Amino acid sequence: MSDDMINRDAQPAGKVLLECRGLTRVYREGPQDLTVLHELDLEVHAGERVAVVGSSGSGKTTLLNLLGGLDSPTAGEVKVAGESLAQFKEAALGKFRNRHIGFVYQFHHLLAELTALENAALPLIIRGQSRKQAQVRAREILGRVGMAERAEHKPGELSGGERQRVAIARSLITDPSLVLMDEPTGNLDQTTAASILALMDELARTTACAFVVVTHDTALAAHQDRVLRLDAGRLSAA
Repeated sequence: MSDDMINRDAQPAGKVLLECRGLTRVYREGPQDLTVLHELDLEVHAGERVAVVGSSGSGKTTLLNLLGGLDSPTAGEVKVAGESLAQFKEAALGKFRNRHIGFVYQFHHLLAELTALENAALPLIIRGQSRKQAQVRAREILGRVGMAERAEHKPGELSGGERQRVAIARSLITDPSLVLMDEPTGNLDQTTAASILALMDELARTTACAFVVVTHDTALAAHQDRVLRLDAGRLSAA
């Protein structure tokens, strides 16, 4: 990826890129309400990497879905790059996510019928760029994550670590303000997970986007700038 691509629209270091206040999510289970998240406050700054740890069922994925605008809070507010997600209708929210938020999941969610190049280019094509322009950018970002020589291979022809690298490339191709990662090393062997950690370290140095990583992986959590624990619906320093 070129320096211009890395720095385009980069946020100044220290700027608050993610902010939530009083974030609450309640689910109805039969006759009872289940409060999964209770009045959470959180700030994440440009270039900052934050890990969220906690036991299974503690609400970590629910938190990521709220931060990324994939779910709506029962109460409270989420702001990304200074914009409240609550102000957007569905179509506008989709466009905002495409521009400002990247997602990386434990299961890469690559499209099996597309090559690595086509998968990485997809967010730009959805945005309206021509296929040719999007694929030029995709080749740059795949090179950045060490996948240039595998660009024409489909997911079934790639290893788990390679597929995850393509997923990371896809999440970064739009130069997002915020990258949300849900167990990004959960299905990887130790060596491959270490390579993903090294890649995240490099990306943190060369981009100003913020990272929020949900994980059970203690090594991954330790590599972040800050570790928070989610327990009984509340966030605290780990």
